[in-house]
Amino acid sequence: MAIAISLQQFLQNHALDYEIIDHRRTSSTLHSAEAAHIPGDRMAKSVLLGDDESYMLAVIPATHHIDFDDLTQLTGRNLFLISEEELQQAFADCETGAVPPVGDPYGIETLVDVALLQQPDLYFESGDHGKLLHLSTDSFRELEENAIMGEFSYHI
Repeated sequence: MAIAISLQQFLQNHALDYEIIDHRRTSSTLHSAEAAHIPGDRMAKSVLLGDDESYMLAVIPATHHIDFDDLTQLTGRNLFLISEEELQQAFADCETGAVPPVGDPYGIETLVDVALLQQPDLYFESGDHGKLLHLSTDSFRELEENAIMGEFSYHI
């Protein structure tokens, strides 16, 4: 597999520069950062959440965990982790667990933790466990133009 087709089309529509980083296949975002020798704070991790209303994609640094109290305060919703099966259905063109941090191409509202935006550049899963995308933080902001920004994670 290469870059997920939905993500690839979304990137082409935004005409942004990015780099593809190959690395040994891994099973988690933090392990991908380690395999590619990237600081975990510069690696965006995607977490699919939901409630009775809809899904939301939370994007945090790979070295962070979600603070659900802060998330509830930010969104006004009681969100919970979505099952792996539902995750695979929502991101059908991605390998399980290699979800990119942009929900727009999948029709999913996105939340971005501002801790990511303090980094000079960012890396994230491409839909494939052996490839990362690398782009400037300014380009990432452009990709996330429709996202809700806020503080809802903490360093582990």
